[in-house]
Amino acid sequence: MADVKQNNWYVLYTAPRAEKQVQSRVDALGVECWLPLHRSPRVWSDRVKIVDMPLYRSYLFVRCSEMELRNLLHVYGVSRIVYYDGKPAVVRQREIDAIKLFLEQAANRALCPGEEVEILCGAMKHVSGKVRKIKKNHLVLYLEQLGATVCVKLDRVAPVDRLK
Repeated sequence: MADVKQNNWYVLYTAPRAEKQVQSRVDALGVECWLPLHRSPRVWSDRVKIVDMPLYRSYLFVRCSEMELRNLLHVYGVSRIVYYDGKPAVVRQREIDAIKLFLEQAANRALCPGEEVEILCGAMKHVSGKVRKIKKNHLVLYLEQLGATVCVKLDRVAPVDRLK
């Protein structure tokens, strides 16, 4: 009977803000690695940029044998292996799939500057406008039909093309 190497999903803890670099180093070693990223608006004083941010800061998922996992501690930027009950924490495939599904659904709700949205409630219900700026909890919209700029809460708008 052949010896079957069992590959599980494990979790690595990385140095702060080093997730993407560690992912590329682990990938270069031929180990399956996954860094869940989500698109998020980052606001600076002069602009807004949509950037890919780690869903879990300083965490990275790797699929390998336990022996390979221990060797990953030598990768620059890896701080430690996440343990549970005295053993490396194993993440089940269905949990990885659930995170992937969540990210896919969340990506369909992200807004970007220039995108057209419709106001869902209030005095301007069903009026559409283009996103000019994205702030923490609000959007600045330009309403072409009225020639006006308004500020609307994020949860009160929906992208026009996704309403149907």
